[in-house]
Amino acid sequence: MTTTAASTEHYTGEERSKRIFAIVGASSGNLVEWFDFYVYAFCAIYFAPAFFPSDNPTVQLVNTAGVFAAGFLMRPIGGWIFGRVADKHGRKNSMMISILMMCFGSLLIAFLPTYKDIGVWAPLLLLFARLIQGLSVGGEYGTTATYMSEVALKGQRGFFASFQYVTLIGGQLLAVSLVVILQQFLSEDELRAYGWRIPFVVGAAAALISLFLRRSLKETSSKEMRENKDAGSIAALFRDHKAAFITVLGYTAGGSLIFYTFTTYMQKYLVNTAGMQAKTASYIMTGALFLYMCMQPLFGMLADKIGRRNSMLWFGALGTLCTVPILLSLKSVSSPFLAFVLITVALAIVSFYTSISGLVKAEMFPPEVRALGVGLAYAVANAIFGGSAEYVALSLKAVGMENSFYWYVTVMMAVAFLFSLRLPKQAKYLHHDL
Repeated sequence: MTTTAASTEHYTGEERSKRIFAIVGASSGNLVEWFDFYVYAFCAIYFAPAFFPSDNPTVQLVNTAGVFAAGFLMRPIGGWIFGRVADKHGRKNSMMISILMMCFGSLLIAFLPTYKDIGVWAPLLLLFARLIQGLSVGGEYGTTATYMSEVALKGQRGFFASFQYVTLIGGQLLAVSLVVILQQFLSEDELRAYGWRIPFVVGAAAALISLFLRRSLKETSSKEMRENKDAGSIAALFRDHKAAFITVLGYTAGGSLIFYTFTTYMQKYLVNTAGMQAKTASYIMTGALFLYMCMQPLFGMLADKIGRRNSMLWFGALGTLCTVPILLSLKSVSSPFLAFVLITVALAIVSFYTSISGLVKAEMFPPEVRALGVGLAYAVANAIFGGSAEYVALSLKAVGMENSFYWYVTVMMAVAFLFSLRLPKQAKYLHHDL
């Protein structure tokens, strides 16, 4: 893809169109990956008895949750493998392999025989499918973030890079929306018998469409870069870019924790702590997530105006100051509308980070280890802090120390602020690449 000079005015109409198509192609796969990954969580209540027969529904759900967690823990391995592939063999190849693996995992789950048919092989194959999907989604973030940052129009990189989280959140919303639609047309028995398989078939078909789009993408890495002896080398990453890796790890830890606190955990928080009806909590979160998705380009444009470093500092500062008041207010909230407003405010704060998170990480590494550095740092921090958010929150609540979780998130936001201070005022690498 042709490189250009300093401002967006120097792009020809054809060049702008090519780059916008590249953003669409890359982000389409991101949407499909997250749709496929989260369909599992939303359908678990229906297929759990088919794979984990038990007289206790809670035991069934715990087992399916364990398989979900296993997929989460595969992300660092996926970040390492696909980051190396992207740096050594090209971003495009990495993204195509990633979407193919997600397609395979979804198809496998869609057509898996149940425990009744093949016994213990059923849950083992379900685990295998989720491990494949975990590897895939673990590799998707770093490669997509790298690719989108490299093709984004200069001067508007924050805006274009924000579509990574637009499609990430969109994938979750589409997953829950499809399940809600199926609930309107199929009975509980039909959903348990076969209906739960439909979203996985849809996800696999969507993955093939995304694969077609990604096949036509232009490669952003050069042959010279891919043949560099340090390309995709984890030894080179830690030898020459350890400080950058630690910085990305530091602010991603807080970013992942607060993201999962106000997205996936929040619905349970509204029910278990605030005492709301499950259906009401679902409506609140669906509306809040939709607004959150729409916020990403706006906050991406804001970062283009005020600078990525300033945006990250606002994220850390506001997160540190506002997390405890917001969560304490939600704890005793009785109005669904007020709960919606409070969660939306929290997600607006998170948007300072999520809208540009992939871009900020990509700017920290040179092209030969960029996808590896972004993908591995994100996946490790995400698996440790993001993946454990719900478990930590519920564990502290169980021992009567729920408020401690609010302060835990606050401390990690302060850590994110301190690490954001380490960000350069001008990008060291990506600023000069395109």
